[in-house]
Amino acid sequence: MSRLTNNLMKSGYLRTISIIEAFANIDRIEFVPSDMELDANADVPLPIGYGQTISQPTTVAIMFELLDPREGQKILDIGSGSGWTTALLAYVVGDKGKVIALERIKELCDFGRKNLRKIKKIDKGVVEIYNIEGSRGYAVRAPYDRILVSASAPEVYQELKDQLKIGGKMVMPVYNHLHYVEKRGENDFYEERYPGFMFVPLISRK
Repeated sequence: MSRLTNNLMKSGYLRTISIIEAFANIDRIEFVPSDMELDANADVPLPIGYGQTISQPTTVAIMFELLDPREGQKILDIGSGSGWTTALLAYVVGDKGKVIALERIKELCDFGRKNLRKIKKIDKGVVEIYNIEGSRGYAVRAPYDRILVSASAPEVYQELKDQLKIGGKMVMPVYNHLHYVEKRGENDFYEERYPGFMFVPLISRK
């Protein structure tokens, strides 16, 4: 197990066994540019080009613990970037699950696909990556058990909430807050927010 994973566990950010195993088995170094490899296990966001970053591991751990991904689920990963969160989710859902990843920047979408092909510990059939802008989600594959958004929006978009299954959960940044959304009924949403985060903006809605 990496020092990074151990530190996240000791600090209390990683608590769930399946998420811990994903962090332990999916090495962040595979998802950063070659000139960033020496810093891959630092607990900081790192640039991946095109004005985007791979998120700070602590932030990803917090988001995953809120999201509560589980084996066999179908998960929408919006703003997949270099593919790290997609790979972590794919490890958790296993070969009976599905991760639909959306990335608007073609070069990063291609980079993410290349990185995911390197990871032998996840079933490649579990992941689908699409080069599309993700603020409206991906309704053609809805509903989803979970939705993870890794870029900041000005609000929690109703279209994303509508794409959750009843009982589904979503975690997304709104400005400098993390928002947790749980769909308890067709039009019944429970929401909480957690302040103190920084994300690149979700480029969007035209």
